[in-house]
Amino acid sequence: MQNLGFTRSSYQKDHLLLTPDTFVRAPLPGMSKCTAIVHAAPAVGARFLQYTAEFEPGGRLGPCAVQRFVYALDGELAVDGRKMVPGGYCYAPREVSAVTTARAAVIEKEYVTAQAPKPNPFFGHEVNLEPRPLGDAAGLEVRVIVPEDPSFDFAVNTMTFQPGASLPMVEIHVMEHGLLMLEGGGIYRLGEHWYPVTAGDFIWMAPYCPQWFGALGTQPARYLIYKDWNR
Repeated sequence: MQNLGFTRSSYQKDHLLLTPDTFVRAPLPGMSKCTAIVHAAPAVGARFLQYTAEFEPGGRLGPCAVQRFVYALDGELAVDGRKMVPGGYCYAPREVSAVTTARAAVIEKEYVTAQAPKPNPFFGHEVNLEPRPLGDAAGLEVRVIVPEDPSFDFAVNTMTFQPGASLPMVEIHVMEHGLLMLEGGGIYRLGEHWYPVTAGDFIWMAPYCPQWFGALGTQPARYLIYKDWNR
């Protein structure tokens, strides 16, 4: 049922909300037994590529000539000979394949050089990260996934909001974002628009897009968020 053409998805000049009812799947070059839902790309104005990779058992990502970050969403992955389960992540892997049916959030971008050595590959799991408060905001925790080091030209965090918690201010800044809702939901202000959002939704925010989020419901809201950084 197409609900007579209704969707929460919206594309505006400074933001994009993509909801699962509008996802289109297609393989990217080099993928094997795997398909991609491309969320953000240069075609929309983004300076990075973000997609969800959906793997069959034995599926693989293709080679990558730029930086690649992978966050496991479902199932079990094999990354450079290591097991990666939901909540696990890696930077600059050489090989990514699926042991079981699996899904992963993938971010790829050209590296912007700086007066610092290029970063080294790393692996981790979100449960091992110490949560941090965001300023004085009550009920809001941040887990820093990509190290806060000048060698990295982007950041990836997860943010967890207890029901009723919100960002302490409307943010307007030079950085762009890619955001994947992992759990729960709430209300997102993007520009002059207000959107109900829930787990599975994706948001791209252009530089200087006014942005604010408040969590609603009875369970925490959590999202994975990318931003360009340190350049």
